[in-house]
Amino acid sequence: MHVKRFEEAAPYEAPNHRGVVGLRLQGFEPGGPSNQWVGLSQFLPGGGAGPDSTPFEKVYVVLDGEMTVILDGTETVLRRYDSCTIQPNEIRTLENRSNHTCTMLVVIPYPPEAL
Repeated sequence: MHVKRFEEAAPYEAPNHRGVVGLRLQGFEPGGPSNQWVGLSQFLPGGGAGPDSTPFEKVYVVLDGEMTVILDGTETVLRRYDSCTIQPNEIRTLENRSNHTCTMLVVIPYPPEAL
């Protein structure tokens, strides 16, 4: 078992994100997961990401607040404990349109160059 305390989570910069602080909870470390990493993203009001895509799928789980996810012109509001999977190469935009911080768990496979 690999335990990492929240106090040990290192911040990371996510490309094309704004008004967000990301913390790496698991991954990219000895003894950690071998095929994905887990982040905790805290989006301020007005914060967001994209539009962009990645060549691999990702999972978002809203732990608190709400996040608007825009895909192909369709807007979906995720609230506490809602989740979604973004497929490889899907272009998505994230927008925190509320006046509250949105906290999301993010699960992403390692990029091929990291394996």
